[in-house]
Amino acid sequence: MISTVLAAEELNPLVPHTVEIIVGTIAFLVLLFVLWKTVFPQFEKIYAERTDKIEGGLKRAEEAQQEANDLKRQYEEQLAGLRAEAARIRDDARAEGQQIKAELRAQAEEEAARIRARGDEQIAAAREQATRQLRGEIGGLSVQLAERLIGGSLADDSRRSATVDSFLTELDGMAGRGTPTPAGGAS
Repeated sequence: MISTVLAAEELNPLVPHTVEIIVGTIAFLVLLFVLWKTVFPQFEKIYAERTDKIEGGLKRAEEAQQEANDLKRQYEEQLAGLRAEAARIRDDARAEGQQIKAELRAQAEEEAARIRARGDEQIAAAREQATRQLRGEIGGLSVQLAERLIGGSLADDSRRSATVDSFLTELDGMAGRGTPTPAGGAS
């Protein structure tokens, strides 16, 4: 009999005792209440902080991106300005180089003209000196020739001068026509 009584007292293992259900429900509700008052607000607070942090990070990232874009745009504008300035400086240098080149060319041409003029003056002076020297020699030779031809002396200076002048005039006339002079020289 004891076994039947024990068997009757044993309940179906699939159906829990009512006391366990009540105690389990009360414990669950107390645990739920404690979690609701202490842990869940912390979860909400942490969730809100993380949400703010992520949104703030995104906002800061967008601001940093905008600032980077602004800096890039400013850099590109400065770079374009510097390129334009460099081009202007190159153009100014080229123009200045051309101006210096033109000035040096003009100075060289002036110097060449001055040297040519001085050379022409020296040649003219040498020609004048040679002409005077040749006239003197021709005059002396013509006096000697005239003395031989005439057979007399041309001691009179006026007579000698007139003879030399007429001879030189004849020589100049022959030189003007392009015929060779008797002495083989030129005027």
